[in-house]
Order: sequence, then C-alpha cells, then structure tokens
Amino acid sequence: MVLTTTNGVEGRTVTDYLGIVAGEVILGINVFKDIAAGFRNIVGGRSGKYEEELRKGRDGALAEMLQYAQQLGADAVIGVKIDYETVGGQMLMITASGTAVKLA
Repeated sequence: MVLTTTNGVEGRTVTDYLGIVAGEVILGINVFKDIAAGFRNIVGGRSGKYEEELRKGRDGALAEMLQYAQQLGADAVIGVKIDYETVGGQMLMITASGTAVKLA
C-alpha cells in the first residue's frame, strides 16, 4: 500500500476516492520517563524515551489508518497528515489521517 503526503501518486491515476481514513493512538507518559526526561532537560540533549514513545505512537496510528484503508480495498492513502495533541495534560494523542484511493 502506498502512503504519501502528496495529493496523488506520481505516475499513477486516482480512479476512485474511497473516503477519509484515520488512526488514533493515545499514550500515557509514566512518571519514571518524566523524571529521566527532566534530568535530560537540565543537562541538555535529547530525550530518547520520549522519542521512542512518539515513534511507537506514530507507527501505531499509521498502522490503524492503513488497516481501515485495506478494509475499503484501497491501493493508496494520499494526503496523509499526522497530528500530535495533549489530552488532559498527562496523555499524548497521535492521529494519522488521509484519503483512501484506488489507483489505475
């Protein structure tokens, strides 16, 4: 399955728009990761644990979106967008959305 942030797939023609598909993941950040990230902020550098959680969340949201696209019989998802939002101050919501399409 082709995933792209563009409005089409180069060299292919969109023959049918199947609808918007989305995937959502909500991550809770635990206290121990927060403490480790706090130390990292004091001394500088990147927070590997947060980055790992973000990757897992993004991959999960994309996988869920792809699952819905496959159920529709799509060949690709175009116009893919990934959003990050905080929920309740303690959780992070990652959403992936796009348009499921059939290609010639």
